[in-house]
Amino acid sequence: MLQHAFYESPLGPLHLAFEEECLTDLALADRPAGENRPTSFSDRVYKQVLEYLEGERFSFDLPYRLEGSAFQKKVLDALSAIPYGTVATYGEIAEKIGSPRSARAVGNACHKNRLLLIIPCHRVVGKGNLGGYGGRMDIKEFLLSLEYNNFAKQYSLNT
Repeated sequence: MLQHAFYESPLGPLHLAFEEECLTDLALADRPAGENRPTSFSDRVYKQVLEYLEGERFSFDLPYRLEGSAFQKKVLDALSAIPYGTVATYGEIAEKIGSPRSARAVGNACHKNRLLLIIPCHRVVGKGNLGGYGGRMDIKEFLLSLEYNNFAKQYSLNT
C-alpha cells in the first residue's frame, strides 16, 4: 500500500511516497496530496535528506524503486553514477548510455525524475550553461554550490 509523508526542509515542503520500506517518490510539494502518515522508514529518509543538506552526507543509503521507460531507467542509473561534487552534461549522459544523439531525451528523463536528490539530476548541466531543472533553478544552483563547497573542503581545494 502506497503511503505518504510530508516534512519541512530547507528546500521547502517535501513529499515522500513509499511502499513498505521502498521509496517511490521524493519531491518538493506545494501542498499535501494524500494523508500524511510518517513511519520510521520515512523518518530515516528525511534524516538522510537533512544530513545531505547540512553537508554531512555525500550519498544515500535507501531502498528505492525507479519508475519510467527502459530509456528513462538507463538515464536515471547513469545519473546515480555521477560523483558527489561533480557534474556531467546531457550529452555525456547520452554517450554513456549508448545513445549519443539523445541529449534532449536525457533532459526529458531528468525532468521526470521522481527521486529528488536520491537520483542527482541536479548534477546534469548543459554545454556551457546550467540547463534546466524540474525543481526551481535556485534550488539547482544551491545544490551544486553545496556539493562543490563540501567537495572542496573534503579535499582541501581552494574555493
